[in-house]
Amino acid sequence: MSASTQAPPGSGAPDTVAIEDTSLTGFYRDMTVPERRTFWACGAGWALDGMDFMIYPLVIGTIIKMWSVEPGTAGLAGTVTLLSSALGGWAAGFLADRIGRVRTLQLTILWFSFFSLLCAFAQNFEQLLILRALLGFGFGGEWAAGAVLMGETIRAQYRGRAVGSVQSGWAIGWGMAVLAQAALFSYLPAEQAWRWMFVIGSLPALLVLYLRAYVKEPEVSVKTMAKAASTGDKPSVWEIFQGPILKTTVLASLVATGCQGGYYAVTFWVPQFLTTERQLSIVSSTGYLAALIIGSFVGYLVGAWYADRFGRRNLFLVFSLGAIAVVVAYTQLPLSNAVLWVLGFPLGFFASGYFSGMGAFLTELYPTRLRGSGQGFCYNFGRGIGALFPFLVGYLSQTTTLANAICIFAAGAYTLFFVAAYALPETRGKVLHADA
Repeated sequence: MSASTQAPPGSGAPDTVAIEDTSLTGFYRDMTVPERRTFWACGAGWALDGMDFMIYPLVIGTIIKMWSVEPGTAGLAGTVTLLSSALGGWAAGFLADRIGRVRTLQLTILWFSFFSLLCAFAQNFEQLLILRALLGFGFGGEWAAGAVLMGETIRAQYRGRAVGSVQSGWAIGWGMAVLAQAALFSYLPAEQAWRWMFVIGSLPALLVLYLRAYVKEPEVSVKTMAKAASTGDKPSVWEIFQGPILKTTVLASLVATGCQGGYYAVTFWVPQFLTTERQLSIVSSTGYLAALIIGSFVGYLVGAWYADRFGRRNLFLVFSLGAIAVVVAYTQLPLSNAVLWVLGFPLGFFASGYFSGMGAFLTELYPTRLRGSGQGFCYNFGRGIGALFPFLVGYLSQTTTLANAICIFAAGAYTLFFVAAYALPETRGKVLHADA
């Protein structure tokens, strides 16, 4: 039975379903047409989202040299982007509960695509900082709306693998950004190449055409919004902080803080770590980033399978411990560049794979009327606090090595991730109801 047609509580419908087929690709064979359209639309959205975000970390070295910006100040642009994305994600989640998931997704994609294009025309760092802040507002909203849309469209027995597989689009987008960097910086002066990187970042706007034509609002959302409109009982923006739901909001926010703080501490500064402390050129570092990205892609897929096979919470516990171990090895051991290249695969694997369970997990923690608000707030609260990590790593790197700074903040974040995930319940196989 599709998640979009499940009955409300009290109707005899189960609260959970057994996950009998746990193969990685089994979910796709059994997908309905609406599920597949939503799957590919959100997958493309995540890929372009990842490409757009990773453009700045890839050009940060050029920005530092061209405008004589201190590393801590340069990291501030990444922090500001993530802070504004936290606000945008919460706002978009609340909006998705009011006007629908698909419409909100369209608006957020157009927003961050427009401001990515404007970044290409920045004349100084202050202008770029403002434009990145505005871009982040839509960037955060895209994840909030897309994750809820996927979670409500895909059936409970396939939700973990489908949402997790879509999450792997981030690694594809990251790879697209790295390839664009290698090509543009090989054939254009750095002063021009970085601007064209941001022009490429405006491409997600084209996805809106597909969304308008083929992707429909989940029925569970339509029914819930219709009931809210008929009764006048529309969700309050503060409702996720009241009653028994408050504990869920606090713990889920800490989970999101730990997983994203660790991720951003690693991925934002690794390109700079390779070109400064490892003395690699921008082009030669591409192979090292490729190992990291391939590891991330495989991690997303394995994480998607793991989330349905062994549970969302178990995924978080295992991968957070793995991430701590690999980050310490990558940044603290006296490894040769050849070994570092090999270690890039497990670093990407563990530092990314847990995201495959995050969308489904947050979707399943909240009732339908609060799902957009709850999921949007928790994930983007984590993104907002995690946004401090690029700045803090850059600031600390002025008094110690960049490797040490990355290790300190990443290990601390992953420890928080482990503890908070342990305190939350397992949600694997949970059926989503209208009007819950």
